[in-house]
Amino acid sequence: MPRTPTDQVEKPNLHRAARIEDSIHRFLERRLRRRGWDVTMIAYPGYGAPGWVRVMGRVLLGRLERRPRRRAAKVRGWRSFATLPAKGATVVIEAGEAQHETQADRSGFIDVVVPVDLPPGWGSVRLTSPGAQPVEAPVRIVDPQVRFGIVSDIDDTVMVTALPRPLLAAWNTFVLDEHARMAVPGMAVLYERLVTAHPGAPVFYLSTGAFNVAPALTRFLSRHLYPSGPLLLTDWGPTADRWFRSGREHKRAMLIRLAEEFPDVRWLLVGDDGQHDPEIYAEFAASYPQNVAAVAIRRLSPTQTVLAGHLPVPVIGSRSAAPDDQLWFSAPNGAGLWQLLREADLV
Repeated sequence: MPRTPTDQVEKPNLHRAARIEDSIHRFLERRLRRRGWDVTMIAYPGYGAPGWVRVMGRVLLGRLERRPRRRAAKVRGWRSFATLPAKGATVVIEAGEAQHETQADRSGFIDVVVPVDLPPGWGSVRLTSPGAQPVEAPVRIVDPQVRFGIVSDIDDTVMVTALPRPLLAAWNTFVLDEHARMAVPGMAVLYERLVTAHPGAPVFYLSTGAFNVAPALTRFLSRHLYPSGPLLLTDWGPTADRWFRSGREHKRAMLIRLAEEFPDVRWLLVGDDGQHDPEIYAEFAASYPQNVAAVAIRRLSPTQTVLAGHLPVPVIGSRSAAPDDQLWFSAPNGAGLWQLLREADLV
């Protein structure tokens, strides 16, 4: 069973930004609890294998709606970030016949590995916390016989977010109605064909985005018919030792973790060339070549590439960055990537 991550252990000397954030949270928590706010649970999709499961969720302060909202169609992004964590809340995980108790970190998150023997496929564990309604957390159990999986970026890989343009990215994240977001053409069909060609193949969605938007991302993926899969996101706001988290380090750490947790699985790494996906994937492929089936890069338009701070180039990667060039494929959409993967006999 993989070890429980240690990033929940609080450091004795918090960064100034984290101390300020904690002070604000304590002030708001006292006021909101006096107004009747109580604990609420959010469960995120987890994953595992026979014998263990990684459980992820968050404990927040909220209040029951006294009357239904008049309109539920408009879901603005900023609402996902207007939350208050229940720091240190006790959470009981009911997995199989056993119960495991843990505590939420300073941001209200739980991220633990618990021993449980669930059959391959989709299952669930139950999360409870004093004062909160119990919730079911879906978990994807990977069959030990599976040898192929997909790790996919989200922003500008499966969903058009215009991430290279900071102001527009902020607008899309905080203001835009989630139903107005567009899917990248052909990517959902590409993933569906891949999981059909490789029965039991898991799909992980890896992003530098915050868990605040996980429910919206889950609805987006379902609405556009992407295969279901765990979301490997990060926290939003100050950390114990810096103002903001490193998105690149988050992606590197998650890829290494998947390689260690599933040493026999070879991953198709899917991303775009607007940020750092080619660099991160090249580093991982060099360190863990036995865990990489191929790298598929969705090529942005020349305008998007320039706005991202790069010059348009006809080829993604190089021999120095990717020793085995035949593993690297680039196309502007899912249909193009599917054609290249078929020609290389990888599907």
